[in-house]
Amino acid sequence: MIRSQKTRTALGNTIIHIILGIMSFIWLIPIGFLLLASFRKEAGAYTSYILPKGYTLDNYTKLFTETSLFNYPRWFLNTLFVAVVSCIVTTILVLLTAYALSRMRFRLRRPLMNFIMVLGMFPGFMSMIAVYHILKAFGLTQSLWALILVYSGGAAMGYYIAKGFFDTIPKSIDESAMLDGATKSQIFWKITLPLSKPVVIYTVLTSFIAPWVDFIFVSVIMKDNYQNYTIALGLYQMISRENIYQYFTRFCAGAVLIAIPITILFIYMQKYYVSGITGGSVKG
Repeated sequence: MIRSQKTRTALGNTIIHIILGIMSFIWLIPIGFLLLASFRKEAGAYTSYILPKGYTLDNYTKLFTETSLFNYPRWFLNTLFVAVVSCIVTTILVLLTAYALSRMRFRLRRPLMNFIMVLGMFPGFMSMIAVYHILKAFGLTQSLWALILVYSGGAAMGYYIAKGFFDTIPKSIDESAMLDGATKSQIFWKITLPLSKPVVIYTVLTSFIAPWVDFIFVSVIMKDNYQNYTIALGLYQMISRENIYQYFTRFCAGAVLIAIPITILFIYMQKYYVSGITGGSVKG
C-alpha cells in the first residue's frame, strides 16, 4: 500500500512537471520571437516564416549610433535615473510606514489603514489628469523629477506586505533592545531591517520595476519633450504607423536590452523575492 501511494505521488509529480514544462514553453514563445526578430536582417514587422533568412547585429549597434530620430541611449539613462531614485525614495517610505503601522499603536491607526486600503483599490491612472495639472501648476511637467514624484508620491500605500513581514518579527526583540537603552529608530535600522532582508529586497524590486516599465504616466507628463522620454514611451514611437516597417527589428533589440537588467535582478534575488511575498522572519 505504501509503495502504491509512492507510485501515485511520483506519477502526480511527473504530470505536474510535464504541465509546467509545456506552460513554460508556451510562455517562452513570445520571448524567443522577440529575440530572433532583434537579430533579423530583413525589415518589417511581419514575415511569413519563423526563422530569419539573415542575421545581423546592426539592430543593436544602430540603437546607439543612429540617435537623431530615436535617442535610445538618452532614454535608457533617463529610465535608469528615474527608476533608481524612485526605488530609493519608495523603499524608504514603504518600510517606514509599514514599521510604524506594525509596531506603534495610536488612536487613528485602524481608520488610517482602512482608508489607505480603500484608496488603494482605485487604479492610479484615474488620477493622472489631476496629477498632471498639479504638476503643471508647480512648473514640474515634462521633467524627470515630475516622474519621480509621481512614482514615489503614493508609495506608502503599498505597505501591506512589508507590514505583514514586520508582524512576524517577535516584539520581544524590540523590548529587549529597549531595556538595553535602544531607541525605536535604532531598533528599526539596526535590528529590524537586518532581520527583514527578504521584504526589503522585495520592496526594492517592485519599486524599481514600476517606473522601469511604466508607459501611461510618462506619456501624459512628458508630452512632446523628446529628450526626457523613458524607454517605454521611446520604444512605442518606433512602432508607430510611419516607423514600424523600418524600425521594428530595432524596437525588438531595444526591448531585449531593456529586459536584461530586470531579468538579472530577478534571477539573482529570486529567493529573497519569494520570501518577501510569503512572509516570515528569523525567530528568536
